[in-house]
Amino acid sequence: MGPVRAWRDDDEIDLGPRQQRAVLAALLLNNGIRLSNDQLIGMVWDDPTPSAVMALRTYMYKIRKALPELDLKSKDGGYTVRAELVDDCRGEPLEGLNSTYFDAQRVRLAQQRLKAREDWLERELDVLELQKHVTANPLRERPRALLMHALYRDGRQAEALDQYHQARALLNDELGLEPGPELRKVHAQILNGDLLLARRPEQLPPDLPDFTGRAQEIARALQVLPGTVGITGMHGSGKTALATRIGHLAKHRFHDGQIFVRGNDVVQELLRAVGVENPTGDRAALWREKARGKRFLVIVDDVPDAASLSDLHTPGSAMILTSLRRLNEIPGVTWFKIAGLTEAEAHELFRKVLDPRRIDAEPEQAAFVLAGVSYLPNPIRVLGGKLSARPQWTVEMLVRQMERETRLGNAVPSDCRAVLAPLVKAERQLTDEERRLLRDFARQEHDVINICEAAELSGMDLACMEVLLESLADVHLIEPLTLGRYRLPRFVKMFYGLRTLVPTS
Repeated sequence: MGPVRAWRDDDEIDLGPRQQRAVLAALLLNNGIRLSNDQLIGMVWDDPTPSAVMALRTYMYKIRKALPELDLKSKDGGYTVRAELVDDCRGEPLEGLNSTYFDAQRVRLAQQRLKAREDWLERELDVLELQKHVTANPLRERPRALLMHALYRDGRQAEALDQYHQARALLNDELGLEPGPELRKVHAQILNGDLLLARRPEQLPPDLPDFTGRAQEIARALQVLPGTVGITGMHGSGKTALATRIGHLAKHRFHDGQIFVRGNDVVQELLRAVGVENPTGDRAALWREKARGKRFLVIVDDVPDAASLSDLHTPGSAMILTSLRRLNEIPGVTWFKIAGLTEAEAHELFRKVLDPRRIDAEPEQAAFVLAGVSYLPNPIRVLGGKLSARPQWTVEMLVRQMERETRLGNAVPSDCRAVLAPLVKAERQLTDEERRLLRDFARQEHDVINICEAAELSGMDLACMEVLLESLADVHLIEPLTLGRYRLPRFVKMFYGLRTLVPTS
């Protein structure tokens, strides 16, 4: 669309004279298709002279020189280019290029652009944008019907009906025609009061303003979508926040809406999001029918099990899953495991929630606080908020209170419970054997756990110990290193090693 131009970073690249740009345009319009010399010459010149062959070779040499990144290959007297094309929809298509071929392509691209614009208008149903489009294309019936729909949705029934009468008068005067079936149908539905209003779910939670880090995971996830992305990590690692951030960055690619589900009955919530209440029969099949041909972004938070997602994937739509455990039995998922932030990211987040001057005044104490919670974002946010609410406190005072409160059992303030909440939640899901093992590990001087030493410590045989350790690794309370070796995170060590009781509130 528009003139043929190219940039490298912020610098525009000189693509040469008009005919050279025409050769490049012909190649790009046939992206991935081999074009012979004769085909290219016929596209660029209406009345080619014998010198066109030499000119074509010269232009190919100059295009390669100007755009070495372009995958331009020559074979058997023909040329092929493979490139990722982006349409910025500005200006007349192929502006400045003149030949019978480019004239035909201009018409095709203009129609393609018009359809793409109207597809967008159908998704958005924005009254102002529809009014602008109808004014620019008064004889097109589809956008007029969409405008009637949008006006009716906004409670402007009289204006919607007036649009029909305007269209009818214009079609009669200009073309001697009556409105087509689509306009007549919308008109009749408005008169009868049975025009169905499409539901476009927009359920993404707000993005966190202080979200920090996870750049690599975000970049990779955006590449994977519309495939399925899975995020796993211990409680408090920020799985939901990461899924939400990815969702906000990618939502423009999924124009039929965004659905956020949390709960055991995933398919029921999906159907409710698209307007289906009290479904009967095969609900998964009904969801696939409703989602067919659409592009939804679905976030399923805290997936209970693999069975809850059975047969729910639909082509074109994307899913982002969060789960405490990695559910390997779900096919086609690209999993990301997250833990604490990096040390630098943890300090960055701490400075977002607490005055940086207070942190700079006590850098060692601040580093101790962050390391003590294994750089997990949720505890960092709570502790920073606590200090912000107490301007007379130093970071050293917080350190002393953290050490004291870990021995208080149930008698801890609410903000301390908020810091410990991820481990409290994880602890409730453990067996007595797993709890006892973590307490034993936490009392050891070193953080690395060897399966043989663990078996000797607990009196278990190696096979039973391996099952137990793998179960704890699955919920991220210990970190697998190599076969038979694990590490106890500092936050977990503090929780199980210093406390005599675990808070249940």
